[in-house]
Amino acid sequence: MARQPQPAPFDGALVVDKPRGKTSHDVVDAVRRLAGFRQIGHLGTLDPLATGVLVLLLGKATRLVRFYSGRRKRYTAGIRFGFSTDTYDAEGQPQGPDNPPQLDPVLLEQLAAGRIGRFEQMPPVFSAKKIHGRPAHELARKNKPVNLEPVEVEVYEFRLTGIEGSVARFVVECGSGTYIRSLAHDMGKR
Repeated sequence: MARQPQPAPFDGALVVDKPRGKTSHDVVDAVRRLAGFRQIGHLGTLDPLATGVLVLLLGKATRLVRFYSGRRKRYTAGIRFGFSTDTYDAEGQPQGPDNPPQLDPVLLEQLAAGRIGRFEQMPPVFSAKKIHGRPAHELARKNKPVNLEPVEVEVYEFRLTGIEGSVARFVVECGSGTYIRSLAHDMGKR
């Protein structure tokens, strides 16, 4: 006999401080196990290396996803210059030697300001972006071709907050679907 899904004992939002190394789906699965029901979703995917606020909707509140998922997001990010990887993050395979530059705050502010507004962004091949229903990172890790199309994104704020050696720190406010890793990668190429 098939097991019937249990109704959610409560409806609402749960704000989780997502730890580094966990996917958004890992967090949802953990809460499902703890809560004892499956009707849980999240309002946007955070990269595994990202930490911070992950909003979960439970029970009947999952119907509200369409009203909240496209909202602006705000991030703080450290971008390391002079070094790149195939995943655009710290865990990928290096794509050349580590060559830390002397960072110029005026140039960094100009580059960041040049990314404010709407533009086409290429998602990283190591991402949760779906290709025929499968996350792109699954194909990339199997060395299969990953054909992603650029996506229109919008950045409202991209502000330098500090520099420590070869790492520049920024605050980014952007629309849903913007990859901070891609912003960093594109900035590093300039």
